[in-house]
Amino acid sequence: MHMNKLEHVFVRTIPDVLDEKNLYISLDYNTAVHSCACGCGEEVVTPLSKKDWKLIYDGESVSLSPSIGNWSYPCRSHYWIKENTVKWAESWSEEKVRSVRAEENSKTNKSKGFFSILKRIFK
Repeated sequence: MHMNKLEHVFVRTIPDVLDEKNLYISLDYNTAVHSCACGCGEEVVTPLSKKDWKLIYDGESVSLSPSIGNWSYPCRSHYWIKENTVKWAESWSEEKVRSVRAEENSKTNKSKGFFSILKRIFK
């Protein structure tokens, strides 16, 4: 059953058993975890950081950015979480997934190279 709404729950640690209606957020571990919104039961872990997902909490609801693409799961679901609402997005072809991952890896490698140069300069 597709979920259209998730309730955010701030926790210190993620529970062993996830309620499919909840988005668990651990600020201690900079992680948000939920059961896949498609209903397949897979656990979706979204690390929160500048290079991964960003969490916005407005005092009443939460949003995650960028979108959640479960390309490694059989369901291959793709959605956004905006103000506790699941906004379903288009499915991506395997070619598009590979292309976006390659682009992200390239950006990561370029920034790592840039910072290693800076470290050598400013030793």
